Amino acid sequence: MTSSAFLDALGATGPSADRAGKMDLYGRFIGSWELDVTHFPENAPARRRNGEWHFGWVLEGRAIQDVWIVPSRGQRDPALPGPYGTTLRIYDTSLDAWRIQWSDPVSQIFLQMIGRAEGPDIVQLGTDENGRLIRWSFREITEASFLWRGESSADQGAHWRLVTEFMARRRRM
Repeated sequence: MTSSAFLDALGATGPSADRAGKMDLYGRFIGSWELDVTHFPENAPARRRNGEWHFGWVLEGRAIQDVWIVPSRGQRDPALPGPYGTTLRIYDTSLDAWRIQWSDPVSQIFLQMIGRAEGPDIVQLGTDENGRLIRWSFREITEASFLWRGESSADQGAHWRLVTEFMARRRRM
């Protein structure tokens, strides 16, 4: 199978009719985004880099897959690799929520979360590889931009520490 045949089998042109309306939660992100990324390590200064994020319909329009890359492909240094991974988001009709799988083969991080709307925002909850609660959220969402935050909690959600923040701007083709 050629990579083109693989991508043709994976990709979809839009949401599946049997998920009408439910796919809109993440469907509004379909396309490409430029990122201003700030990472907030514990006991160290914040680090800023740029990145890119691409969303697309997959699996007959029953899922949304994305790829995010930090720093952007044009600025990556093979000696200092950063995150280059993919998220698969599948709407689960029995939960009325989204099952989310993040995989980053560079850093060997594999996470599962559940995503739901919370007012105008989207909040994804799960646990990290150390068993700490994690919260990834999309906030301040407009057609042209959004704020994404990655947070963790060492005390079962009583307090949250900001780990990473993305300011995303839609790329115009």
